[in-house]
Amino acid sequence: MSFRDEFELLLRARYPLIYIPTYEEERVETAIREEAARYGNRAIYTWDFVDGYQGNPNDAGFGRRNPLQALELVEKIPASAPGIFILRDFHRFLEDVSICRKLRNLARSLKSQPKNVVLLAPRLAIPEDLSEVITVLEFPLPAADEIRSEVERLLAATGHSLGGKVLDELVSSCQGLSMERIRRILARAIATHGELQPEDVELVLEEKRQTIRQTQILEFCPTTEKISDIGGLDNLKDWLLRRGGAFSERARQYGLPHPRGLLLVGIQGTGKSLTAKAIAHHWHLPLLRLDVGRLFGGLVGESESRTRQMIQVAEALAPCILWIDEIDKAFSGLGGKGDAGTTNRVFGTFITWLAEKTSPVFVVATANDIQSLPPEMLRKGRFDEIFFVGLPTQDERQAIFTVHLSRLRSHNLKSYDIERLAYETPDFSGAEIEQTLVEAMHIGFSQNRDFTTDDILEAASQMIPLARTAQEQIQFLQDWAAAGKARLASKHSNLSCRIQRQLQ
Repeated sequence: MSFRDEFELLLRARYPLIYIPTYEEERVETAIREEAARYGNRAIYTWDFVDGYQGNPNDAGFGRRNPLQALELVEKIPASAPGIFILRDFHRFLEDVSICRKLRNLARSLKSQPKNVVLLAPRLAIPEDLSEVITVLEFPLPAADEIRSEVERLLAATGHSLGGKVLDELVSSCQGLSMERIRRILARAIATHGELQPEDVELVLEEKRQTIRQTQILEFCPTTEKISDIGGLDNLKDWLLRRGGAFSERARQYGLPHPRGLLLVGIQGTGKSLTAKAIAHHWHLPLLRLDVGRLFGGLVGESESRTRQMIQVAEALAPCILWIDEIDKAFSGLGGKGDAGTTNRVFGTFITWLAEKTSPVFVVATANDIQSLPPEMLRKGRFDEIFFVGLPTQDERQAIFTVHLSRLRSHNLKSYDIERLAYETPDFSGAEIEQTLVEAMHIGFSQNRDFTTDDILEAASQMIPLARTAQEQIQFLQDWAAAGKARLASKHSNLSCRIQRQLQ
């Protein structure tokens, strides 16, 4: 259901107090005025703290710098007179005991009157005392059709036009931004060279990165990693390659649903984060990294508001990759009573979205400790697949050494005994192999020469891999995967051989 349909429904059902969290004040007020005109031509009364009520000559300036007086006007208007009272930035006054009591009184009296109080605010902040009487209505960012109409309006005003493909790219790049930001970017582009050009898509993308940074929840990650940069993990790479075109229109016509996401469970340093970056690069999709810790705020309701904001931005930027690193640490305290249930509510909102989302947001979540993840996260339907990423086999270690040495010493690759290096580094993860090479480079650099196979072996002999220091945790993960709880990311891992022996 669209915002307009939901708003009209609330008007008809006589919901007295409606809270709309949005930064797009002008756009939402326009939508409200259009719906008010369409549904019974209701009068609109708009108030803010500085200027009081505006638009109606009889009440101009009423309630200036007095939010309680602003609510009193609602009662002064005849009970039979339909009206919508828009109160801007009113979230700042909701903690006041007189404002809270007045709103609760209005919630009772307006049930029988054709009046609605709409609270506009840039963020959701509702005191517990008002949670039962206020209805929250989400106002989405502009959809592609709305953006296209605005771009075409600006093009008509300048007397220029854009090709269909360029126009599609410009509209797609603008998704995820507020209409005000879109207008500013396009106005800047027109002011620069008198018209909109194909090169302005990059200008929009830079503004989008800035917007994402301002959320302080999502991070726009540039990606250069390729699928070929991942050593081993053949099962996982085959799975990803088969879904490379799953976001295309041809896939929709075929009847394929949008891929939902992946949960990568395994030992630290085995390439889970690298895989997330490689997916975004290979599928040519933007990569958004979510720091779950930033979802949690100190104010009541702030964490839930940030979660909804994260979902709204991610869906507006779709198709995209949403990367959640170490999700096990984010929800490890689930069920605790120390945060008044905030973690439970955030988790509930998040997994409900995972199960019900229809937007092409591909979620890549990584986890090191499967015991910390709640069972609901592992239920089918949240992710398309759960992969276990274990320690690399000898062949995979050989591939990892080849990837890194090709990047570091491509001109001298044949001088390294890669087969011996892979044999001499059992139980090493990909990250530990990379660190071994860095240490070997330090050895060679300190002696004013290039590093050799012997330097790498010396560095490896001095490193204690995680497989030995966290042996019990790794054994638990391997037993969990061997029990058929996850799909193996590697074709010829020691664990897959063990599972085959169990099945025989």
